Formats: sequence, structure tokens, C-alpha cells
Amino acid sequence: MTPSLSVEGRIACVTGASSGLGRTIAQALVAGGARVVTVARRKADWCDGTSSVAISADLSDLKAVPDIAAEVADVFGAPDILVNSAGVNMRQPADQVTMDGWLTTLDLNLSVPFFLAQAMVPAMREKGWGRIVNFASLQSQRAFHGGIAYGASKGGITQLTRAMAEAWSRDGITANALAPGFFPTELTGPVFGNPELSARNAAQTCIGRNGEMEDIIGPALFLCSDASGYVTGQVLCVDGGFTAK
Repeated sequence: MTPSLSVEGRIACVTGASSGLGRTIAQALVAGGARVVTVARRKADWCDGTSSVAISADLSDLKAVPDIAAEVADVFGAPDILVNSAGVNMRQPADQVTMDGWLTTLDLNLSVPFFLAQAMVPAMREKGWGRIVNFASLQSQRAFHGGIAYGASKGGITQLTRAMAEAWSRDGITANALAPGFFPTELTGPVFGNPELSARNAAQTCIGRNGEMEDIIGPALFLCSDASGYVTGQVLCVDGGFTAK
């Protein structure tokens, strides 16, 4: 009666895996027996070339997404698991948002996850099994200063995840999202660089601390494995209870 969190033998693609939460999840998948292809602008320097292979690509170029998906499939075969971790946060106040900043944020955070999934779904459908894990955010639900473009993209991810589930779950492909709280990553560097703000965020959680990188591993493996087979269209908040208060 014990559900399996195993990803043994699976093939995964993880975007944004050169650092941060993407890197942590990709390494956890490799440790769990999956073969992983990472895609990021900076080539992931931790890949061993055997169970993990790094591809350097500019995901913000939407026209290149089909070619990137094909390049990923050429490594180990078509992925069973797609983790859309790549993202950007310009932190521009509403009155200072530029059109380029807005479009870059929406393209990378919202459009790429859809079109990359769209390119990989046919092979998942043929296998009758697939896992899509998107990255939502606290800003999927909350408005933060300087986060209007980022928040719009992450609010969109919540609905995109539901729509993916509606479109593809009958084919054995689940679509869910992780919504992390404050973790020490490149994107949150300005937050953790301010001790007062970091402490305030920790106090906002029910647990009383900010996230540590290993906190994301269990939830990610759950959504990537057979254990989540009857879970789809959901956003799992991994935030220490930040959104509960």
C-alpha cells in the first residue's frame, strides 16, 4: 500500500537547471534513477554526460522551442517528465515596466512552459504516461511590490496548469505546479541580501523559517512519480505556510 516515489528509468527534461530550485530538482531526479537533460542559457556544469546532459539554449526565443524540444529528445529519447523551472523576475515597479521587460517575462515564465509541453506531449501520449511540473509562485496569489509582470505570468501559470490538465490528463499525462515560498536562489538574491526582509518573510510562514533547498525535493518527486497519478491540475504550495496566514 506504499505509493512509489520512484523515477527509476524515466527520462526528464528540466529547464533552468543550471542553478537554484531547477538544479536541485534535476539532481534529485538523477539520484532517483532518472536520466535528465537540462536546458538553460548557462550550461549546467554539474552534469556528468552519462545520466545527465546539459544543453545550452535561449528559452526566451519562442521560435526556437520546437528545435530545443527535438534536441532534448535526441539525447536519451523523448522525455516522460518535463519540469518547467526556468524563469525571470525583472522587479520593475508598475510605472517603470517596459514593453521589452513585460514581453520577456511573459514569454519565458508563461509561454515557454506551454509550447515546450506542447512539443513533448505527443511522445508522452504515445507512452500513455507523462508528468508536467510547472513553477507557480507566491505571486500566483499575492501581489508584491515590483512584481506586476512576474505576478501576471505566475497567475497565468496557475490557470495554464489547470488547462493542461484538462487537455491531456485523459492520455495519462498529469500537469501540476509547485509554488515555492522564499528559497535562497539567484532570483531571490535581493530578498536574502536584506536580513530584515528575509527575517520578515520567515516570520510570515507558519513554520517560522524560509525554505531550504532540500525542502523542494519531496514535493517535486511526488509530482514526477506514480505516487501522484490521481493528482492533476493542482498547485502545491511549498512555502512553509506563508500563504496560509
